[in-house]
Amino acid sequence: MNAKEKSIITDISLAPEGHLKIDWVDAHMPVLNRIKEQFAKEQPFKGLKVAISLHLEAKTAYLAKVVKAGGAEVTITGSNPLSTQDDVCAALVEDGITVFAKYNPSPEEYKALLIKALETEPDLVIDDGGDLVTILHTERRDLLAKVRGGAEETTTGILRLKALEKEGKLEFPMVAVNDAFCKYLFDNRYGTGQSVWDGINRTTNLVVAGKTVVVAGYGWCGKGVAMRAKGLGANVVVTEINAIKAVEAYMDGFAVMPMLEAAKIGDFFVTVTGNRDVIRGEHYKVMKDGAILSNAGHFDVEVNKPELDALSVSKRTVRRNIEEYQLKDGRKFYILAEGRLVNLAAGDGHPAEIMDMTFALQAMSLKYVNDQYKAIGKKVVNVPFELDEQVARYKLESLGMGIDRLTEEQISYLDSWTEH
Repeated sequence: MNAKEKSIITDISLAPEGHLKIDWVDAHMPVLNRIKEQFAKEQPFKGLKVAISLHLEAKTAYLAKVVKAGGAEVTITGSNPLSTQDDVCAALVEDGITVFAKYNPSPEEYKALLIKALETEPDLVIDDGGDLVTILHTERRDLLAKVRGGAEETTTGILRLKALEKEGKLEFPMVAVNDAFCKYLFDNRYGTGQSVWDGINRTTNLVVAGKTVVVAGYGWCGKGVAMRAKGLGANVVVTEINAIKAVEAYMDGFAVMPMLEAAKIGDFFVTVTGNRDVIRGEHYKVMKDGAILSNAGHFDVEVNKPELDALSVSKRTVRRNIEEYQLKDGRKFYILAEGRLVNLAAGDGHPAEIMDMTFALQAMSLKYVNDQYKAIGKKVVNVPFELDEQVARYKLESLGMGIDRLTEEQISYLDSWTEH
């Protein structure tokens, strides 16, 4: 069967709009274009099958096409029910890539689509959040033997992988793409910072200036969200569990306090921790009427919806991607995008130029793990520094910029303990 016959998507007739989206990002991803040219010549994945689970929108689609250009038979599925774009799925099918994805499937459908992707018996995987790898290590261990390795996109997935590795249960090598410099310094900070507020602003159509924004978590994503909130004129409060990061947030000019205190004053809340129940029952009890809650962590568990349901007397959708919860005392709270990733479920995700670097790392890491999987062994490894730096150099070249290089004398000076 060809890709069209195998795929499970919503509507193939949506393909023209999807092609336009993919063409747009193609024109703004010069680093990935350069790697695509290399892959087309070298064919590093010739004869191999690759399964990809990522937020399925135009930039991800272009990564799939780059991997296909390297000779792979590519299958792709989503990594979040609300971030899949049906027109992009249709365009990929027309481009010869098998797609098992649709917007807003039920939890059962979503899992079935992931399993369908794995049933193609991939040699390599690209994962986002660890769903593919988890299924391979639990209910579909029959598909493990052929997998050489893969690459993981995000913090949540790496945490799951390291837990597997710690228990001695990881069955193949995985590259922690999220931990690369060109990922967290740019994607997590500038990509998340911009796309979160793009999602919030287009969804709520409310002013941010003068409001109090509470950012839960001051990792690289939290730094980006807080920085952009400040730029929009908000008063920013950071909540943290890490004392060092809390001091950093303070030094960056933000107020720092526990969530129970921040809950009393916040107008907008953004969780970016990767953990569960960051906003929960005790916080709802003290929140202001009209508080807007959103999440930018991978799973929809950071804002505890069951506890809010239990406190509410009614719930309704008041605007696309906004659910209103009314409490017994009359206060109303609003959750954006069902508590899922607000930048993707209620927006288009990170800017193309940012994902250009991240997906370049994904493509190069996939080639690396394919070349070195036997030597790496069954463990989680970082992106080799030379690949990280190469992506940065490609980026600079695409911008028409250059940097200095050390002279031989400078190298000698740095290598010596006697010269001064």
